Amino acid sequence: MSNTDAGAADYVASEPASAGGWTRWVQLGLGVVCMMAISSQQYTWTLFTKPLSTALGVKLPELQVTFSILIVLQTFLSPLQGFLVDRFGPRFLISVGTLLSGASWMLASHATTLTALYLSYGLLGGIGTGIVYIGVVSQMVKWFPERRGFAVGMVAAGYGMGAILTTFPISSSIASAGYQPTLWTYGLIFAVVGVLAAQGLKRSPHEQQALGSGHLERLPGVTPARMLTTPVFWLLFVMMTMMSTSGLMVISQTAAFARDFGVASVIVWGFAALPLALTIDRVTNGLTRPFFGWLSDNIGREKTMFIAFLLEGLAMTAWLQFRADPVLFILLSGLVFFGWGEIFSLFPSTLTDTFGERHATTNYGFLYMAQGVGSVLGGPMAARLHDVTGSWIPVFGVVITLDLLAAVLAIVVLKPLRKKLKYL
Repeated sequence: MSNTDAGAADYVASEPASAGGWTRWVQLGLGVVCMMAISSQQYTWTLFTKPLSTALGVKLPELQVTFSILIVLQTFLSPLQGFLVDRFGPRFLISVGTLLSGASWMLASHATTLTALYLSYGLLGGIGTGIVYIGVVSQMVKWFPERRGFAVGMVAAGYGMGAILTTFPISSSIASAGYQPTLWTYGLIFAVVGVLAAQGLKRSPHEQQALGSGHLERLPGVTPARMLTTPVFWLLFVMMTMMSTSGLMVISQTAAFARDFGVASVIVWGFAALPLALTIDRVTNGLTRPFFGWLSDNIGREKTMFIAFLLEGLAMTAWLQFRADPVLFILLSGLVFFGWGEIFSLFPSTLTDTFGERHATTNYGFLYMAQGVGSVLGGPMAARLHDVTGSWIPVFGVVITLDLLAAVLAIVVLKPLRKKLKYL
């Protein structure tokens, strides 16, 4: 870790590289399964937008509020959820979270009004997925102090790639059986799988020791109250908001702009272009997280951010340029997600490097709220901009600008600021 950024070295030096032994790899595997169990809530939403819009008789911007509620509650409640995970432990809280997430699909299958959909898929799903996401990420930064980028990237990959297993089956089920049976069946599957996996989760050894001895204060770390007064936190919050807006615009609107571009139903390599693109997206969105997490462990967080965010902006530009070519639409959509998904390994790792482990779960809960802001900007606000302008080009122009600006901020502002200031 010779190139790890400021703040990380002090903490890592206090932890043995082998903390937890092989047990931590079991924890990593269970964390990946829990993340996979909640991933379809976000990543297959776009498949339900058309049948839901027709069945409920609502327009896309109104329907996309469901997606925003999901992400806003997943993120804006995360400081409280992080506190509860620290207080009651990962096994119980993550079990509850996976159960709520699955139940939200099952209840949404009976929704006959937009309000009912908001309350089930949006509200209940947001609470459940938020508990699981924050809880699992906090597990990894504690179990893998010297490989935070890689470990967080792996569980984040479970969230990004989990929908690989469900995209085509869900798409096929909607076409053959309808969206209501699909929501019920898959919601039940997700709940059962997630709850079973959560039973093996437990606190990291040094956290158990600190709790057992009554000396939790010996774990290094900055309190949330102090963190919220620092410029580094707010810069990270702004940058994560910018990148979240870009990615969530694509996730929530892919089906809509693929149809507008005339490529959604084109057959490519024996498959319809839209579900094929969504499947490839899940692969690249998953692979990018451990890859760039590992890279950041070796060359530094900010350098990796610059490379990844620049890649995202350039890939989005090329995607827009070649939007009418179904083959390039599919391939470039995968590249877009390879340049975006790494934010879920880079930001939590950078935050814990800077502010320590003691309050890592709650601290990341505050930063993760940026994802909620991005869901509003990338969901209904992006759909509204499209409706006003009658084109997706202005929407793409905005998010490309955000990507490129975030890349510049990582090198020009974040790196010197973190190098100068030290909180541990």
